Amino acid sequence: MSTLPVIAAVDGSDDSLRALDWALDAARSRRAPLRVVHVRQYAAWAQPDVLSAGPPDANEDAVLEDVRTRLADVADRPVLEYLALEGATAAVLPELGAAAQLLVLGSRGRGGFASLLLGSNGMAAARDAECPVIVVPRPGREVGTDVGTDVGTDVPAGPGPRVVVGLQADSPDENTLAFAFAEAALRGARLHVVSAYQWPLQTWAMPGELAPVMVDQDAVEAETRTLAEGFLAPHRGHHPDVRVDLYVAPGDAAGHLVGASRDAELVVVGRHRRRLLAPTRMMGSVTQAVLLHAAAPVAVVPPQPSHG
Repeated sequence: MSTLPVIAAVDGSDDSLRALDWALDAARSRRAPLRVVHVRQYAAWAQPDVLSAGPPDANEDAVLEDVRTRLADVADRPVLEYLALEGATAAVLPELGAAAQLLVLGSRGRGGFASLLLGSNGMAAARDAECPVIVVPRPGREVGTDVGTDVGTDVPAGPGPRVVVGLQADSPDENTLAFAFAEAALRGARLHVVSAYQWPLQTWAMPGELAPVMVDQDAVEAETRTLAEGFLAPHRGHHPDVRVDLYVAPGDAAGHLVGASRDAELVVVGRHRRRLLAPTRMMGSVTQAVLLHAAAPVAVVPPQPSHG
C-alpha cells in the first residue's frame, strides 16, 4: 500500500515557500513523498477552452521550476512530485486533501490584502479538506495585540519543544487528540493540552435577565480536569513516551490557545462537525480565531466522518 503524500501548495510567494519548508520536514519525518502543487487561477468565463485543453504541464510551470531549483541541493530529500493545476484555488486546494495525509499552505498567498492574516484560500482549505490542513504563519507575528482575542498570558510553558492542543471537555474530538499525540511523538515534544471552561456561569432568572449560578469555581475546574484526564487516558496509553501537561483555566479557549502558541512548534485544533440545520462543513469560532492570531503553525483536523 503506497504512502499518501504530504502536499505543499505553492504560488511563488514567501508565505508559500515557508509552507514548503515546513512540508519538506513533515514529509521527511513521515517517510512520505512530498507533492508540490501550484494552482493557477483562471476566470472560466474568460477562457472557455481551458477545460478542453487539459491540465497544464508541470515541466513548463515557472513557479514549480523555481521550487525545483530551491530543492535541488537539499540533503535527505523525500520523493518529490510536482503537479500544476488550473482552476479556482479555494475549490481546488480542498479537493487535494482526499489524496494526502497533510495539506500545507502559507497564511497568505499572492493577491491577498496586507491586513488579512489568513487568506480566503487558506480558510477554505482548512474548512473543507478531508485531511489535516497546516497553515504556516509569517514569522514575528505578535501574540497579545490582535483585536478580538482575549489572549491568556499566564499559560505555563516548560522548556523544550511543545505541541499545543485544545480539548473541549464537554465535546472532545478524538481525531484532534490522536493527531496531536502523534505529532508530539514524531517531534519528541511535550504535549501541552489546554482545556478552558466558562466562568462565571450564568443562567436566565427572568425574561431578559441573567443571574449568576451558585456553583463553586473550584468544583467546576476539578470536574473539567477530571473529564479531560479521562479523554486523554487512552491516547496516553497509545503514546506512553509523550509527556502531557494539562492546563485547565477559565475563560476564552481561543485566547488561551493563542497565548500558548508562543514558541510552540504546532497548535492543533479541531474543525466542527456538520450540524443538522447546517449540513455544509463549518469551522468554529475558536478555530478561526486561532488561525488568525496564533504565532505558531496551526493544524486544523477534520472530525471522524459520522455514520448514519
